[in-house]
Amino acid sequence: MQWDFLLVQSLSGLASASSLFVIASGLTIVFGVTRIVNFAHGSFYMLGAYIAVTLVPWLLEIDRSPWLFFVGVLVSALAVGALGVAMEVLLLRRIYRVPELFQLLATFGVVLIVQDLVLLVWGPVDIPGPRAPGLRHGVFILDQRFPAYELFLIAVGPAVLGLLWLLMHRTRFGVLIRAATQDREMVGALGVNQAMLFTGTLFLGAALAGLGGALQIPRVSANSQMDLSIITEAFVVTVIGGMGSVPGAFIAALLIGQLQAFGVLIFPKITLVLVFLLMAVVLVVKPWGLLGKPEAAAGRVVLPEGILDPRPLDAAGRVLAAVGIAAVLALPLLDAYAVKVGTEVLILALAAFSLNFLVGNGGIVSFGHAAYFGLGAYGAGLLVVKAGLPMEPALLAAPIAGGAFAALFGFFVVRLSGIYLAMLTLAFAQIAYAVVFQWVEVTGGDNGLVGVWPSRWAASREVYHHLVAAVTVAAIILLRRVIHAPFGATLRAARDSAQRADAIGVDVRMHRWLGFTLAGAAAGLAGGLYAFSKGSIDPTLLGIPMSVDFLSMLLLGGIQSVLGPVAGTAAFHAAKDFFMPLTDHWRLFLGLSIIAMVLVFPRGLAGAWDTLRRRRA
Repeated sequence: MQWDFLLVQSLSGLASASSLFVIASGLTIVFGVTRIVNFAHGSFYMLGAYIAVTLVPWLLEIDRSPWLFFVGVLVSALAVGALGVAMEVLLLRRIYRVPELFQLLATFGVVLIVQDLVLLVWGPVDIPGPRAPGLRHGVFILDQRFPAYELFLIAVGPAVLGLLWLLMHRTRFGVLIRAATQDREMVGALGVNQAMLFTGTLFLGAALAGLGGALQIPRVSANSQMDLSIITEAFVVTVIGGMGSVPGAFIAALLIGQLQAFGVLIFPKITLVLVFLLMAVVLVVKPWGLLGKPEAAAGRVVLPEGILDPRPLDAAGRVLAAVGIAAVLALPLLDAYAVKVGTEVLILALAAFSLNFLVGNGGIVSFGHAAYFGLGAYGAGLLVVKAGLPMEPALLAAPIAGGAFAALFGFFVVRLSGIYLAMLTLAFAQIAYAVVFQWVEVTGGDNGLVGVWPSRWAASREVYHHLVAAVTVAAIILLRRVIHAPFGATLRAARDSAQRADAIGVDVRMHRWLGFTLAGAAAGLAGGLYAFSKGSIDPTLLGIPMSVDFLSMLLLGGIQSVLGPVAGTAAFHAAKDFFMPLTDHWRLFLGLSIIAMVLVFPRGLAGAWDTLRRRRA
C-alpha cells in the first residue's frame, strides 16, 4: 500500500475541509441567529473571490511581499462583510417576521441579481488569481510533493475555529450570538437590540464567506458559477453539523473533505452522491445534526401559514375559472408560440399545485420538489428512448415513477420537522440529481436524452396542447377534491398541531407520508407531460433552480389559496417570457421581481385579490 499517497490524499482532503469550514461557519452563524436559510451566502463567497482577484494583483504590483497578499485577502473579506450589512439593512430587516419560505426566496433573488452584476462588472471570462508569494513552492512529504499553500489552508480552518470560539466565549457580542442561537425570542425579551445583533451577525457571516472565496484565488479562477457550486456543500456542512453549531460545522467539514478526497478513488461513479447521502443518513439517524439541538418550537413547521379554509369557489371564482379554461382552449387560435407557452404554463401549474398540496395543505416544506418532476420525466423518457414504448404507457409510468420515489424518500422525510425536514428533501433531491447526472450509460448524463416525442395522433402542437389541458385540469380537480376531503382536513390538522392530531387518534406520520407520495405522483405526471412537450430531458429538470422556480410560482400565487399556484405560475412564466427576450441581463430583472413580490405581495396574488375584494365590500 502506498502510504505516502494516502497521506497526501488525506492532506488534500484536509485543505478542502478547512476551506469549506470557513465558508460554512458563516452560514451556520447567520442561520443560528436569524433563522434565515441564506441562499445568497454563495454569492458572498463569489464576490470575495472577484474582489480579491482584482485587489490582490494591484497590491502585489506595489510590493511582492506575502503580507500584502494577505492584506488584500482580509480587505476583500471586510468589503464582502459590508455588502452583507447592506443586504441585511435594505432587505432582510424588512422580512424577518414573514414565513421562512419568503426569506429563502428573497435571498435567491439576491443570487440572481449578483450573478448578473458580476457579469456586468467582470465579464463572463474566468479570471485566474495570483499565487501567494512565499507559498508557491512544494513540500515533499514521504517522497510526494504537496503544495505549500495547501498546507497553509489546512491551518486556516483550526485558526478560524479558535478565533470564533474566543469571539463566542470572551465577548459580549459572541455571548449574544450563542444566546440567540438557543432562544432568539428570549434574547429580544431581555431588551437586547436585535437589529444591531442581526446586522453584526450578517457582517460576520458574509465576511467569513468572502474570506473563503478570497483564499481560493491561488487555487481556482474566479467565475460566475462559483456561488451555486459552493452553496449546496455549505448547506450540507451546516445541516450535518447541526444548524447553528460552529464546532459541528468543523466536524462535518472534516468528514466531507475526507469523503471527497477518497470517495473519488473508491466510488468514482457516485462521487456527487456521497456527500448528500451522508447528509441524508445523518439526518435520519440524528434529526438535528451531529451537534445540533432541537428547535425551541420543535413541532413548528417552516411555514406557519397555509390553506386555512378551503371553501368551494364562489360565483366570481367559478366565472374566473371558466374564463381561464376557455382562454387555454382557445390558444391554438393564436400563433404557435402562444400554444407553446400555454402548454408549459399548464404543466408547471400542475407541478406548483402539487407543491402547494404539500406546503399549504400539509405544512411539509420541500426544497427539492423538482426531483419528482424530473424523475417522472425520466420515467417516461427512458421507456420511449430505451424500451421503444409509445407515449401512452410511458405517460402512465410518469406519475408511478414520481410517486414511487416520493414514497421512498418521504418515508424518511416525514419523520422530521421544521428546517431539518426541508433540508432532507433537498438532500434526497440532490441524490436523485447526482444519480441522473452520473449514470451516463442509462440517462445520458448531462447530455440527457432526445427523441421523447408524442404518438403520431398527438404529434401536432395544438392536439398535444389540448391533451395537456385535459390531463392537467383533471389532475388539479382531483387534488382539489382531496384537499376538500376528510384526508385533506386531517393533513391540515396535523399541519397546525401534530401533537393534538396525534392525541385524537390521527396517525400523523402515515397521513403525511401518503400526502407526500400523492404530491410526488402529481409532480411526476407534470414531468412526463413536460418531457413530451420538449422532446428531450436532461438533469436540470431535477436541479435546485427548478425547485426554486416552483416555490416562486407557489408564493407568487399565494399559499393560502387553493388555486393561487395556478395564477402564480401564469404570472411567473409570463414575467420570464417578458424579460428574457428583452435583455441579456434577465436574471437581474427576475431577481428584482422576486424581491418586489416578497415585499409587496407577502400573501401572493390571491391574497392581494382577496384583500381588494374585502375593501370594496
